[in-house]
Amino acid sequence: MGLARLISRGQSGLDAYEVSVEVHLAGGLPTFTITGLPTAAVRESRDRVRAALQNCRYEIPPSRITAHLGPADIPKDGGRFDLAIALGIVQAMQGRRWDLRQTEFLGELALGGEIRPVNGVVPAALAARAARRRLVVPRANADEASLVPGAAIVAASHFEEVVADLDGKEALPKVAPRDRSEAPRSDSSLDEVRGHAGAKRALAVAAAGGHNLLMQGPPGSGKSMLASRLRSLLPALTDDEMLRVASVASVAGDDSVLRHGRRRPFRSPHHTTRAAALVGGGPRPRPGEISLAHHGILFLDELPEFSRSALEALREPLETGQIAISRLGHRIEFPAHFQLVAAMNPCPCGFLGDGSDRCRCGELRVRQYRGRISGPLLDRFDLQIEVPQIPFTELACEKPVPPANELAASVAQARARQLARGALNARLGEREVWQQVTLDAASRRLLAKAQERWQLSARSIVRMLKVARTLADLAARPHPGVDEISEALQLRRLDRPARSLPL
Repeated sequence: MGLARLISRGQSGLDAYEVSVEVHLAGGLPTFTITGLPTAAVRESRDRVRAALQNCRYEIPPSRITAHLGPADIPKDGGRFDLAIALGIVQAMQGRRWDLRQTEFLGELALGGEIRPVNGVVPAALAARAARRRLVVPRANADEASLVPGAAIVAASHFEEVVADLDGKEALPKVAPRDRSEAPRSDSSLDEVRGHAGAKRALAVAAAGGHNLLMQGPPGSGKSMLASRLRSLLPALTDDEMLRVASVASVAGDDSVLRHGRRRPFRSPHHTTRAAALVGGGPRPRPGEISLAHHGILFLDELPEFSRSALEALREPLETGQIAISRLGHRIEFPAHFQLVAAMNPCPCGFLGDGSDRCRCGELRVRQYRGRISGPLLDRFDLQIEVPQIPFTELACEKPVPPANELAASVAQARARQLARGALNARLGEREVWQQVTLDAASRRLLAKAQERWQLSARSIVRMLKVARTLADLAARPHPGVDEISEALQLRRLDRPARSLPL
């Protein structure tokens, strides 16, 4: 009877690979077969497509329909191929002379012919742009498709609209690219935080160098409030970063990029979140919280309350900047360059060391509580600070110290110095750290004495040097000296047995 060939896009991680949709109608017993490793959602498209065509007044003859989704060795998932399959049936059935070589189709069909939204439109738009083809998307996906500049995108809300466009009767509306010069919406300012001059200094260092930060303090001391203000010190997403963040959100079905514009992601999962939700995975692998925090901040409040498996799963992504999920026959990778910020209490009740006698936690309970965080994970926090309760005299202070605008300006200048050298200090490899940090004799003696007294690991030393390099960048100095090394030691207090005398 006829053969039709169309192009669609599958989804594997952030890779929107090309799928050749071939539809063949032949004589024989009436059947509808879909080949090419379809999952249950794809196999069910037989019923969706048949009902949609019938409701759009297309009479399907009693014939053998075969739809093949190539390549045949990659599993296909979701309802994203419905539109292409339905168009292929119409063309093969009626012999319409459509030129489909430069058009790709994406969309799930409702039983009445409406085109429903699908996930992963941003990666598909990027791939279609690279292939120099037009992409037809559901109208509900038009906003996220508009994030991709230079792509030829058209949107449709019903199957008949696509047919009319291909027949040349009425062209589909083009999706205009979004204005990429828009400024990010304002965050809550750090000026709203009274007192905490030391913690604000640590936030500035974390923002300037991209360092991971752990805050310990009693309940109500301001840890969560400080963490939520860190994003206000970070620069807006660049064009490339925004597209990468939008791709992850699009695959996950999250519209946060559309709501927040160029602001960096800020994810704060609950402490009951399991490892699979945190790092990603599942029967149909999807990005986890660490990938949704790509180029942004992952905030873990009540850090010791997270499961051990969830916390240990963070160790490799913190080093590599990506997460790999292996399934039988294929491997999926998601990006995970995130800045980890965490908060914890000093003991199970939270009141240890607050100057009162409210704490009833024994030494064993305190050790067990802090022991929920493994040494290797604790080692990966470049900055580890204590956030004490603020006395009323500081809370009553009218002017913030230091002002947030001064901190943001110094952060921007320090990041510019690092990027001019190649990368933020937190992402430097060990060899690059020793190449970019030149220590004088006094600084070497100070570090040697600190390592001997506190049994610091080699990783701790390297991370302290990264922080010292950032402190030097904030002070516009070519190399860190004794002052920067001393402050770096003070900004890393929780992974050592130290309540000892200063060096």
